[in-house]
Amino acid sequence: MNHRIKANMNKVNPKTLINSKWTKVDVVNKEKHFVITKVDFDEEQKVTCCVIEAVMNHNEYNIDWRDLKLSKSWKIGWK
Repeated sequence: MNHRIKANMNKVNPKTLINSKWTKVDVVNKEKHFVITKVDFDEEQKVTCCVIEAVMNHNEYNIDWRDLKLSKSWKIGWK
């Protein structure tokens, strides 16, 4: 992986995802701030399910937790 690309990625640890806060860069339907409300793991401790909830209206979405690494799409915390 290119060092420049890696430097532009959020550091995400699956074990600390639950209740973590995120800001979506490209806001859709006024949903900007989110919280991870569910993370399930298999026997090998790999993430099998990750649910993110919009703070504004409580809509929930299944998300691939690896997408949170993309700093062009997500920011860690509420900005």
